[in-house]
Amino acid sequence: MRVQTIFAAAVFALSAASAQAADEVTLQLKWVTQAQFAGYYVAADKGFYAEEGLEVEIKPGGPDIAPPQVLAGGGADVILDWMPSALATREKGLPLVNIAQPFKRSGMMLTCRKDTGIKTPEDFRGQTIGVWFFGNEYPFLSWMSQLGIPTDGSAEGVTVLKQGFNVDPILQGQAACISTMTYNEYWQVIDAGLGADDLVVFKYEDQGVATLEDGLYVLEDKLDDAGEVDKLVRFVRASMKGWKYAEDNPDEAALIVLEYDETGAQTERHQKRMMGEIAKLTAGSNGALVPADFQRTVDTLLAGGSDPVITADPGDSAWTHAITVAALN
Repeated sequence: MRVQTIFAAAVFALSAASAQAADEVTLQLKWVTQAQFAGYYVAADKGFYAEEGLEVEIKPGGPDIAPPQVLAGGGADVILDWMPSALATREKGLPLVNIAQPFKRSGMMLTCRKDTGIKTPEDFRGQTIGVWFFGNEYPFLSWMSQLGIPTDGSAEGVTVLKQGFNVDPILQGQAACISTMTYNEYWQVIDAGLGADDLVVFKYEDQGVATLEDGLYVLEDKLDDAGEVDKLVRFVRASMKGWKYAEDNPDEAALIVLEYDETGAQTERHQKRMMGEIAKLTAGSNGALVPADFQRTVDTLLAGGSDPVITADPGDSAWTHAITVAALN
């Protein structure tokens, strides 16, 4: 196990006369060290960042870490965030800009116990639903608003349980449904003893409310600095090289992630399974945000009835192709 969180250390671009120190970039993850972020760990481990003259610090996230706050406080140069959170944060005044979108598809879903009688979203009424917060609640709230299902705990609505980052509520009968990802919590439920036949799953993609996840964001003013832009281009190029390597070598990528897990909490079985699912979400992306995917996310968030997640379309000010175009070329 490696105990360092600073990767690609001591890199020098040698010239005939001198050596130049590597440029530093700090990346704040959205969650703890796991295969969800394999591309970045692979890029570090395989020397892809070093090849670009970068020294990259990868900061794990956690339940009390909000990446936009870290960015606003100067604790990171680049953050990973889900687009609903990023756009809501932007509308509140922090000018986040999406510079790359490694994840093409959403892995978010609600997993429900079949014995609650839930068969369709209409059956959510009168039930308790576990929902993640810290920005992760926005897709759920938008979905409920579009369905006309209040989240006020009324008989015709749902009671929202602020879900911790575990699956206990569905196991202990505290909630009929919980938030899960295709690559993580769903399998935790299965490993805990509930079989697939005991569950009903609602994927956000299938419900027409899928929003973009795990994009790379920076503050807008970074894009006005030519030196910072150059670093970001190199960072995105190396990161996407890491992602494509991870897709092609999922088991190796999972083992690399484990090497950087300081907690020792992850298992090889779970990380290999996770990487296999993650590869399905990143497949087909070269890192460039697809405008139609952006607009789908915006339209979903705006369609929130009297309580939309965002109140105005941010247009193309919230994303740029400048970094990915330069990185891909």
